[in-house]
Amino acid sequence: MSNFNAITTILPALEKILDKGFILLDRELTTAYSRDYTEDLQFFPEAVVLPSTVDEVAAIVRLCQENRVALTPRGAGTGLSGGALPVEGGIVMSMERFNKIQDIDTRNFQATVQPGVINQVFQEAVAEKGLFYPPDPASKGSCFLGGNIAHNSGGPRALKYGVTKDYVLNLQVVLPTGEVIWTGANTLKNSTGYNLTQLMLGSEGTLGIVTAIVFKLIPKPKHTLLMLAEFENAELACEAVGEVFREGLNPSALEFMEKSGVEITVRRLQTHFSFNEGVEAYLLIEVDGNKMDHLYDDCEQINAVLEKFGVKQVLFAESADEKEHLWRIRRAIGETVKAESVYKEEDTVVPRAELPKLLSGVKEIGQRYGFESVCYGHAGDGNLHVNILKGNMTEEQWTQGLIVAIREIFTLCKTLGGTISGEHGIGLVQKEFMDIPFPPHHLQLMRGIKHSFDPAGILNPGKIFPEIRG
Repeated sequence: MSNFNAITTILPALEKILDKGFILLDRELTTAYSRDYTEDLQFFPEAVVLPSTVDEVAAIVRLCQENRVALTPRGAGTGLSGGALPVEGGIVMSMERFNKIQDIDTRNFQATVQPGVINQVFQEAVAEKGLFYPPDPASKGSCFLGGNIAHNSGGPRALKYGVTKDYVLNLQVVLPTGEVIWTGANTLKNSTGYNLTQLMLGSEGTLGIVTAIVFKLIPKPKHTLLMLAEFENAELACEAVGEVFREGLNPSALEFMEKSGVEITVRRLQTHFSFNEGVEAYLLIEVDGNKMDHLYDDCEQINAVLEKFGVKQVLFAESADEKEHLWRIRRAIGETVKAESVYKEEDTVVPRAELPKLLSGVKEIGQRYGFESVCYGHAGDGNLHVNILKGNMTEEQWTQGLIVAIREIFTLCKTLGGTISGEHGIGLVQKEFMDIPFPPHHLQLMRGIKHSFDPAGILNPGKIFPEIRG
């Protein structure tokens, strides 16, 4: 049973804060906010609110806090861990009307944006001014920057340029008490007290609601080259990844794809791709910079490294269209594989050199527990997405045996020096595994931080922390 109150008693006060058109109560209208991209999970809110000003957000938060009504912040709903699902009912606060790029400061290489701006829209806006915002999740065409903040999102180019946290200078945040703060300063250096900006990164909407973001930007590279390398052996492909960096090379992206994932994606997209006999896996490798001769030299050196690990063939994308075509296939793998079967996706991450052991371990665990997996991900930073397909598994195998298998996968990650999520967050579906990377006193410290920010526990309840039993 929920410890939160129904929203009935606060509706009159809510209607004084927002026009009725921005308070959704009808089940037909709230259904779109009852799901995200996480498996087939669905939880209905009692209401959805769509504020457009900081004052509206603060007033709604205060109202929920005073009346113990659960409040779940939501971006575009593209998350993969259930972080935006209203598991305790209550109110979903959609940030879709916070969709303005407020300023692009070309003098200081900074931009101030609202959290409902789509990642790709922002990237394209700064690119027009010769600037670059690198974090580029697979869902960049639809995900909100606020959601990227909530999960500390990465993407392929995180390899060279870093993840979301590396570009956030300052955040405007509405706290669970309704107070509004700026967490930092619009400066490249800041050693002034606790770093609340970074604490918010990856906090999954449990500590506050972001209403404005100040990003650092960098100059946009002038050129890119893209290579597709084919391997007979997937583990050797993973071993080649570490050697690329040990040779002193620094690609902007280095992605791993199993052949089975590419086959599903090509079929689902109804697009073209040449499959060569004996190929088991692919590496998609991008280099970028300002001088083409340097990039060609990098590609030659990378090719020499790959040859040590039995690469069958290395293909170059000859045009912008070919580059886009290959990236489209890579970015669509997650979505198309999920359309193939009932599935679960695990966002594993280990030190880069341990990736071959992780891949072989996942396959061995799959054999023992009777599941097939399609693996792909950001090999350059050790981040392997494991899509587990139900296929012919029985309901008992799927609902009971698989939990044990996933725990084994995460324990393997920990043993190899990694952890249970690289960029998708913990949310709802991974919280029961948080005892693997963290001992009880560590989790209690995190719970203490949550309580300091949100003593009433209203903000995105039921996420991150495992249930306390006994």
